[in-house]
Amino acid sequence: MTNSDDIVHDPAGGIPRLVEIMRRLRDPDTGCPWDIEQDFATIAPYTIEEAYEVADAIEREAWGELRGELGDLLFQSVFHAQMASERGLFDIDDVANTMSDKMVARHPHVFGDETRDKSAEQQTVDWETIKAAERAARDRGGVLDDVALGLPALLRAVKLQKRAARVGFDWPDLEPVLAKVAEEAREVVEARDHLSHAELTEEIGDLFFVLANVARHLKVDPEAALRGTNAKFVRRFRGIEARLQAMGKRPEDSDLAEMDALWEAVKAEEKAGANS
Repeated sequence: MTNSDDIVHDPAGGIPRLVEIMRRLRDPDTGCPWDIEQDFATIAPYTIEEAYEVADAIEREAWGELRGELGDLLFQSVFHAQMASERGLFDIDDVANTMSDKMVARHPHVFGDETRDKSAEQQTVDWETIKAAERAARDRGGVLDDVALGLPALLRAVKLQKRAARVGFDWPDLEPVLAKVAEEAREVVEARDHLSHAELTEEIGDLFFVLANVARHLKVDPEAALRGTNAKFVRRFRGIEARLQAMGKRPEDSDLAEMDALWEAVKAEEKAGANS
């Protein structure tokens, strides 16, 4: 076997093995036709999907799955780095070194001469100050310029709000934000019968945006909160299905009144279990 084959088939080959596998997959003469055809834009959706699958494994505490999901996400970084290397842009070592440089620069209290005797809150303030200096050095003029467009909309809303808040564009406390929620909700109710679909979509977007602002003021991660609610809905609806199955029925054989009563029963059982 060639040296390349040696590392490809080495079960303990680590990162160099993965990098070589990716190089071989992209080889224009002997690689995989699908991998060869890909570019940054076609791979980006897979990268986002793999990041969500990592988050899903953590949410479910599926630790046996997490190693594989992290591997899938790592492979996405290697894939992008290989395509960049082929264009003479950078390679995987450049990626790793860039991140290492960034972490060292952003943690002077660990790798420099700053004191570690500070709160997590103060460290967050220091982190944001360092990031602001980095953005200024990159000549990104606008306050919101480098908030990534590809972020999930709810997460991007929070990041946009945080960035604006750093220059003083923010409500001073929670009360006016809650008032804004009520205002936007009223506008949705009032608009539903006479606005166009595009206008109604805009009103719904406004409501989501201000709800994200409520979460930010309360220091709640809205993505995590919604994932938790999604999981709760799935769990309780499965409880409805289980009770219907015990009655020899399926959801489509039931009606809203019956399923709503079963929902409340599942909910009460969960609360009783939590308080026991």
